Amino acid sequence: MDVTCCSSTSRVVTMLPDKDGPSALGGGVQGDLEMAEHPSVSLFREYLRLKTVHPDPDYDAALRFLERMAQKLELPMKKVEMCHGRMLAIITWTGTNPALKSVLLNSHMDVVPVFQDNWKYDAFAAVKDAEGNIYGRGTQDMKSVTIQYIEAVHRLKAEGKRFPRTIHLMFVPDEEVGGHKGMEMFVKHPEFQALNIGFALDEGLANPREPFTVFYGERCPWWITVQCPGSPGHGSRFVENTAAEKLHKIINSFLDFREQEKTRLNTSQCLTLGDVTTVNMTMVKGGVAYNVIPAEMDVTFDIRIPPTVNLQEFEKQIQRWCKEAGEGITYEFAQKHTNQDMTSTEDSDPWWKAFSATFKTMNISLEKEIFPAATDSRFIRAVGLPAIGFSPMNQTPILLHDHNEYLSEQVFLRGIQVYQELLPALASVPALPGEV
Repeated sequence: MDVTCCSSTSRVVTMLPDKDGPSALGGGVQGDLEMAEHPSVSLFREYLRLKTVHPDPDYDAALRFLERMAQKLELPMKKVEMCHGRMLAIITWTGTNPALKSVLLNSHMDVVPVFQDNWKYDAFAAVKDAEGNIYGRGTQDMKSVTIQYIEAVHRLKAEGKRFPRTIHLMFVPDEEVGGHKGMEMFVKHPEFQALNIGFALDEGLANPREPFTVFYGERCPWWITVQCPGSPGHGSRFVENTAAEKLHKIINSFLDFREQEKTRLNTSQCLTLGDVTTVNMTMVKGGVAYNVIPAEMDVTFDIRIPPTVNLQEFEKQIQRWCKEAGEGITYEFAQKHTNQDMTSTEDSDPWWKAFSATFKTMNISLEKEIFPAATDSRFIRAVGLPAIGFSPMNQTPILLHDHNEYLSEQVFLRGIQVYQELLPALASVPALPGEV
């Protein structure tokens, strides 16, 4: 049934595959050049052209596309509406032993806005240049991974493969705006519990060098606004105890700490961005007129805190900065994540062993890191499930959210092959203690 966002129930729709549906090539092929390209690349470019961009993402178009993919795979697709206008989709490939914990392949449908004047091509035209680079919002974050999942499963099914564990392909909304009406709600839902998940894959980042990067944890995002009250007055006077003076001290405290962390990162060969705390001032508000000293000024910071940092001690430090800056200063959080769970990357862990052994077999090196930003993996880990962030993009600049985001078609195609090797390994992990 249809429900509001605050309801604990959702509308669930199950669609069975239609073998007489649209072509497996996915359509969207234009011109002689595209007719000659790999069908998986054509499908990728078609998906890129769907404008699932905030603030008004066309999720209906994405869901229609995914329905076709379910038909192509000859697998059922279930849609779950978490709240009005926010629906996720799950394509399920049932294993030979459904009682075993399943493998989740998660991806998000939405993409961030673009500043078109800064792009070489239309950000939603999926232009492929002479070098085979495909330009478009979402090429790296993360429509490539969505199609790689689908194409890897399609190839494995075409080979007649079956595996003990069920594989779920899940496509969620609103990851780029915090996941509050997507994964954050869904992990608390009975439909999520019914998936019987044992291990999850989600998005990662490109690596400009030869190795692939894998992420086993994330920094906690804190979005904080500090309110600095002060004495108002005429702009011609030396008024004491002004909001601006307090604001100045607050900004200095936060940015001095920022500089310390930046120095720590730049002087250590062992640290990555995910190992330090980043602080960035993002908004300043206050004032009503040129000649009026304001009674309050506010400043907002985006803070990302590694799982190795004691969050209680860090907040106490913020409280000290506020106290030192003057009387009456308060702060409030727009976002304050506190889950610091990390996924095991020990060789004794059966999921990590299956994951890492696949790359050893392919003679591909891995670099393990803490994810510097935030993904839906944090909600999966928060309910006690292991999750690895991984996007098979190496020898590729990191361009998520950037102008001229692109991905080489050869890197994209190789990523499908990687998942063709990885999925059988994960879906064939032997029964674990407590499993039937």
